[in-house]
This record gives sequence, C-alpha cells and structure tokens, in this order.
Amino acid sequence: MDFSILADAYQRIEKTSKRIEMTKYLVDLVKSTPARDLPKIVYLTQGKLYPDFAGIEIGMAEKMAVKSVSIATGLTDEEINRDLRKTGDLGLTASLELERAAPERKKPLTVDRVYKVLDEVAHTAGPGSAEKKVKLLASLLSNATPTEAKYIVRIVTGKLRLGVADMTMLDALALTYGEGPEARPLIERAYNITSDLGEVASALATKGVSKIRDFHIELGKPIRPMLAERVHAPEEAAEKLGAEFVAEYKYDGERVQVHKNGKRIMLFSRRLENITGQFPDVVALARNSIAATAAILEAEIVAMNPATGDMRPFQELMRRRRKYGVAEAAKELPASVFFFDCLYAEGRDYTGEPYPERREALARSLRIGDAVNLAQNKIVRGTDELESFFEKAVEEGCEGVVAKSTGSESIYRAGARGWLWIKYKREYRSEMTDTADLVVVGGYYGRGRRAGVYGSLLMACYDDKTDTFKSVTKLGAGLTDKDLAELPGRLSPYVLEHVSPRVDAKERPDVWFEPSLVLEIIGAEITLSPIHTCGYNRFREGSGLAIRFPRFTGRYREDKAPEDATTEEEIIEMYESRLRKVAA
Repeated sequence: MDFSILADAYQRIEKTSKRIEMTKYLVDLVKSTPARDLPKIVYLTQGKLYPDFAGIEIGMAEKMAVKSVSIATGLTDEEINRDLRKTGDLGLTASLELERAAPERKKPLTVDRVYKVLDEVAHTAGPGSAEKKVKLLASLLSNATPTEAKYIVRIVTGKLRLGVADMTMLDALALTYGEGPEARPLIERAYNITSDLGEVASALATKGVSKIRDFHIELGKPIRPMLAERVHAPEEAAEKLGAEFVAEYKYDGERVQVHKNGKRIMLFSRRLENITGQFPDVVALARNSIAATAAILEAEIVAMNPATGDMRPFQELMRRRRKYGVAEAAKELPASVFFFDCLYAEGRDYTGEPYPERREALARSLRIGDAVNLAQNKIVRGTDELESFFEKAVEEGCEGVVAKSTGSESIYRAGARGWLWIKYKREYRSEMTDTADLVVVGGYYGRGRRAGVYGSLLMACYDDKTDTFKSVTKLGAGLTDKDLAELPGRLSPYVLEHVSPRVDAKERPDVWFEPSLVLEIIGAEITLSPIHTCGYNRFREGSGLAIRFPRFTGRYREDKAPEDATTEEEIIEMYESRLRKVAA
C-alpha cells in the first residue's frame, strides 16, 4: 500500500472538527488497506509502532529530526530552525521545504517501508545511534512527497495529533468488518482484554468476527482496568448498591496490574504502560508473594515512611517514576503493595466471575507479608457502617473507600465505568469544595505577570457515552510560577490548529489542545452556566454546568489517561447532590 494513501487520509482527518466525518474517513482508510498492512495503519494513526504496553517508542527528539530534514532538503540546520520558529511545526516545515527543494524521488514510499524504517529507528541504540537514526529518517524524507514528509516527521516527534482515540478506531473497524450491531461489543471486549488495537484489527481483517470470539486473556498483555463512579455521601452508595455490599480501602497510591508467568513479573500502570523497571522492590515482592505460577492481579503501590510505617501521599510515590537512580529511590521511598482483585490465575479467567469469587481467588494466590497484603475490606450493611469504615480508612491515611457490589452481576467489566464500583473520597465530604480530575483542552494567553505564558486553561470532563470532552471550567488559580513556566512545554506536543473533534465547547480559547493532560482541581461549587457544555440542557434550556472558583491542587494526574478523567455524569451527580442538600 502506498504511503500517500495514508498521508491523504491524515490530511482529511486533520481538517475536520466533526467526529462523524472523522469516523467516515477512517472507515474509508480501513477499507482501502490490505489486511497485512492494517495493524501498521492502526498503530501509525495513533502515532506509535506498537501497543503502549510493549514500551517501544520511536525515540527521536525534534533536534535530531531537524538534522534529518536538513539532509533531505539540502538546507542547513540553522535555516530549518529559522523556518520552524515561524511555523511552530517541524512537520509543516519539512513539507514546505521539500516542496521548494523538489528533490528527485527514487520510488514511491509504501506503508511497509515507512513502518520498517521507523521500527529500525526505534530499535537503534548504543554508540553512534543518534547519527544512524538521523540518516534513517532522512532516507525516508528524501523519497517522500511534501504531504508524506509532514506526517512522517509528526509521527517520529510524537506530534501527529489527529485526535483518533481508541474508541473511534474501534468504531471504524466495527463498521468495516462487523456483522451487525452485536459485533461492536465483541470487538470492544477483544480490545479490553488484550489492549492491542493492531491485533484486533488483524484478526478482523483476516478471519472476521468469528476470530474475535476466540480472544482470551494473555499474560504480558494488560487488561484495560475497570473504573468506578463516584458519590458524595454514603447514602448515595447504599442507594446504588443495595442493603449489603463490600467497602474497601482506597489507597493513595498507584494502581498497578501485576502479571506473573513463572518467575517473570511484569507491572503495568492504569494507562497500560510497562513500569516494571521503575519498581524493582515491587517486582521482588510480587515474585516472592504470589503463590500462583501464572496470575494477573490488581494492586495499589503505596509509598511508605520507613521510619514510622505511615503511608505517604501519591505525589511522593510519583518520585519513583524515573529512568535513573531507581535503586536509590526504592531505598528512599520503599513501597508496600495492597492487592485488591484477581483477573486470572492458573489458566482460569476470573473476569466473568462475581466479586466474592475473585476475592477468594486473590486470597488463595497470595502469601501475605510485611509489605504485601490484601486491601482492607469489610461487608457493610447500610450507611452507618459505611461511614464508620470510611472514617477508619481516612484515619489510616487512605483517600477514602470504594464500595463494591457483591451480587451475581458484580463481574469485572474491563475498560468500563459503572455503578458496580463506587468511589467515596474524603474530599467529597466538604460542603465548600470538591476535587475533580479534568483535562486541559484549551489555553488563554496570559497578561501582566503572566505575559508570555498561558494565564488560564480551559478544562473539560469526559463524556464516556459519546467519547468526547465537555468544557466545565476555566482554570487560573493555584498555578504557581513554576507551573506557568512548565505548562507551555508540557502542552506543546498537543497544540492543534482547530478544536479537536472530541472536544465539545462553546468557549474559544487562544490555543486548542488535543485532550491529554489531566489536572486535579478543587472547586467551591457547581453552578448553571450558559458557556459550558457539561450537562448542557440537562437542568435548564441553554445552560450547562460549571465549576465555580476552581483551583489547581498541584497534582498532575500523569497516571491517568484523559479517558480516566472525571466524567460528565459524575459532575452532574455532584450538582444534584448539592440540590438535594439544599432542598433538605
């Protein structure tokens, strides 16, 4: 398949701000792609070569890519950088300069060749690797059309920014290969238990939906995590879950999926990244404590104070997320591991079993020790018992509790959010403030002391029904001078020329961003607003909901994907809870 077909499709996708059109372009692309090339197309369209859990990145800094563009165009690095300062986009710069230079192309690029060269770039390491990477990329650009070059450069520098989310790609695959409406849940289930869109696409293209039915859990491939809804008061949890349910400590740590295959241990974050190398102490603990030969267990890694035995907050644990000085960090911030679910053990898939059976399997799979334990839990009946357990959890250093259904319906719903699990955190008890994890979708240029940086940010919640992000507040308070200085760099990979097809907003910021960066904020209250789209028309015609007087807590939720952010329904529930309190 010629790479020009892919580049032309990217051009169309980039120009649309409508999700329906984006999906149509993706369907056209999938239909025109030979089965052997489809996995490559799926990965490249998301700016990667492999699924996230593989941990293989192209690893080419913009400075190196500038040198490749220089070689391909015959211009100096200085000339390329000068043009880059004007465009702000190295892909666009490469396209413009190749159009001017008009080098003679030896033969058209194919998707297969582009993928293989980028794969070689990703796997090139050691002495002289930087120079080799530069030459490999230059070899592609020398044979690329201007449009092809634009997207190749954006892929290697991590700035493709097409806005094609996992669910959008699944929609396109289902529309192309699905055999009726019932195929969509099957395709999504296959993705949820493998976290590999390329594998799902390949199976559909070669063997159809029948092959998808055979997908099963595999060690080394993380399962997309089940997510919880949230409430403000114990009465709300009891109303959703019934007279009896389980309450479990919600630890202030990093959620991790532990895979054990014989002696081999792999750790995956809630974003499905392989973080095994960052927690050697947790690897050792898991190897010695998981009794099962083969298992997939979920746990919370918590930083501990070695002097007092007290749990430390999440932000301190994040200091463990590093490439260098890992052993030293493990000594400075030792971790304990609290296991809370069993998804697979000794060849048996437990995701279809109710919570009580999974908990029993978890207990059988572990050897409890000083730094390894089961998450504290208790069967509770009614709000008084839940409130009492909540107080105990907070007193011991937890964020709060997770209330979990124990009925026959309490299966593990991979990749889904619902009322089978309900979060009740200590912040929700304050009548003045709530916390929410919101996604940056826009920026406003600062004035006065904030001139030259973003003075405020447009924040959005996530609508998991439409896979879109809806504006809910404009954030400026709580951003320190350090935050203001760092935000342009943090956000530069996600700058868009127009609003993302996944963003629903009436506000028009100075800069649009691809939804990526998640921040924790505290707000005074939630009010009706004519300018925000969260809960639009739900309570009053022409009005949505807005978080009033928001303030950044200082917590960058780098452990959360944008789809893990606070949902629109959670914001609506917060507002309705306040209305009920006022009415009472």
